[in-house]
Amino acid sequence: MTENEKSGMFDLFRLIAAILVISIHTSPLETINPYADIFLTRIIARTAVPFFFMVTGFYTNFEQPKKALLKLTKMYLAVTLLYLPFSIYSGYFSGFSLGKALKMLIFDGYYYHLWYFPACITGILLVHFLEKLSAKKAFVIAIILYIIGIFGDSYYGITIVPLKIFYNILFGIFSYTRNGLFFAPIFLLMGSKLKKANMKFDSKKVAVAVEIFFVIMTAEAFLLKGFNIPRHDSMYVFLVPTMLFLFAFLSSIKIPQKPILRKISMWIYIIHPLIIIVLRGISKIFSENFFEKRELLLFVLTTIFSGFFSIFAVIVTRKSRNLHNALHCPTARAWAEIDVNALRKNVEYLRSISPKNSELMPAVKANAYGHGAVLISRELNKMGVKAFCVASADEGAELRKHGIRGEILILGYTHPAQFPLLRFFRLSQTIVSYEYAKLINRYGKIHCHIGIDTGMRRLGIRSDEEGKIQRIFEMPNLYIDGIFTHLSADETTLPSDKSFTERQAESFFNIAESLAENGYYPKVHLLSSFGLLNYAHLGGDYIRAGIALYGCVVNANLLPVMSLKTRVTSVRNVYKGETIGYGLTSEAYEDMRVAALAIGYADGLPRALSDGKCHVLISGKRAPIVGKICMDQTIVDVTNIEVREGDIAVIIGNSGDEMITANEIAARADTIPNEILSRISSRVVICAK
Repeated sequence: MTENEKSGMFDLFRLIAAILVISIHTSPLETINPYADIFLTRIIARTAVPFFFMVTGFYTNFEQPKKALLKLTKMYLAVTLLYLPFSIYSGYFSGFSLGKALKMLIFDGYYYHLWYFPACITGILLVHFLEKLSAKKAFVIAIILYIIGIFGDSYYGITIVPLKIFYNILFGIFSYTRNGLFFAPIFLLMGSKLKKANMKFDSKKVAVAVEIFFVIMTAEAFLLKGFNIPRHDSMYVFLVPTMLFLFAFLSSIKIPQKPILRKISMWIYIIHPLIIIVLRGISKIFSENFFEKRELLLFVLTTIFSGFFSIFAVIVTRKSRNLHNALHCPTARAWAEIDVNALRKNVEYLRSISPKNSELMPAVKANAYGHGAVLISRELNKMGVKAFCVASADEGAELRKHGIRGEILILGYTHPAQFPLLRFFRLSQTIVSYEYAKLINRYGKIHCHIGIDTGMRRLGIRSDEEGKIQRIFEMPNLYIDGIFTHLSADETTLPSDKSFTERQAESFFNIAESLAENGYYPKVHLLSSFGLLNYAHLGGDYIRAGIALYGCVVNANLLPVMSLKTRVTSVRNVYKGETIGYGLTSEAYEDMRVAALAIGYADGLPRALSDGKCHVLISGKRAPIVGKICMDQTIVDVTNIEVREGDIAVIIGNSGDEMITANEIAARADTIPNEILSRISSRVVICAK
């Protein structure tokens, strides 16, 4: 379980924070004890929204924030439409003008809790630019913005007159400095930096720090309230250190993630004002001011009903998603489910161990090792990946046809008849030999990387032929963007393999140094999956991650991305002495039940796994393969398993507590997982989950 998978406390506190927001909007203790209500709603509950910002910062890729911004914008517009009738009824549109409409849309929101969405959007955009600066400069700017915000919020009463004029101008643009310009950036930035720092915190020490700063913040809030200083009361000086140590404390407690709590808390935040409206409307049946002295009851009922409807919404959306998958993953034959979240986590991990200034250049050849090149590449584009490598011009052209952006390097040979594809689809071609370089140069302007043979003896110019490499750079029609080599023995760090790998690297970098002496500075790359995992210190501008990206190496930080599944097509009895399948190779030594599965060697399941050499998973139990694997079907022993026609059988993936990996199948077929995955045929439908 990775560190991110253990951050379940964030999900739990999101739920707590959502309930605290309800308290802000219902003031449950006001008639019981005003000071207790202030403590709850104006101090404790003021940690809720900063926490939302911090956890957003923790999970957002600020280098490529497009996905997060698009998701937030869609949600904001949808929720705005939901609350628009209530906004009109509540008088939000009185004195309507275009300026007011823009003010509400960009800063305030069209209902009182909707300000969070534009604040989050604006804050993410700001932090996107701040992240390009040094950490120190980014924090200085964010703190300055927060200080400006404080004097328009909790410290407004002590602001000198000239500044009040300045703030009054600002309040013509937006209603509060509690927004995406002044409030959100510092917390988004803190969440982002804590994620990147990946620090380990002592829970006892940070708990003490939380207590100290919370006590100081409480004193600060009551003093400000006592002297009637705040214009609003969202921004305290000591809110920042309190949130910093609270977030550190939560991250120090390692429990599994609870995605369902994440979704429920989001729905609670969105829907609770609507529940308040409904409850107040119903209460008018009994009394015009029924909840005036019963704020605690309003809070409790709002929390209960918000929770109930949020759980209902999560169930409905989950069923809708499952229906979507059912429509896109046929239930009659075999399909592969691609776990996009696992892919994202693998990318994050590989980036975290990559040398400084190295970029991922994922290998998406062979249909992304059977995972679906277009689907995988689209997701990688969203994650900020800007370079890919494929095996052929056809593979590269297919990616371009589906809108994949960035450099696409063809690692293999391209026939001269396909050279027009290189230019038309903006593909980079590997120079596989000196004669091949001359052939491309005669064709015309093409972007290339030169393959350097340092020991693989497969493709490229030999590393001891520096003169030829130099002359390729001098060819007028070739744009040489990079040079690369393939490491032959990087899968282990055994002394002999390590020695050979280091000799390859030395030979390769000698070429790069020689080119630099002559004024050529191409990008260099030599590390693929095992090279990165075992020899990251060798560096390079690109990392050609392949099998590791798909989570099929032995590493606790990498998650399998694919699950391969099929359907049970029939279940039948076989009696003692009867044979099963082709060739009479499997005989029933006792009465048994078998099931036929709608997958075979034409789908990519190796025939070498026949006759009990491998299992599948059905209902969380292992069912051994019996008889020969057929072209379209496979028979398994289900004597001790409750099975019906139409049930799902898992070839690769999880079922209950059991798991079968591509590595396990590869070991039983005496091959490597790369082959198992890349031989999955086009008959297997690929869908994301």
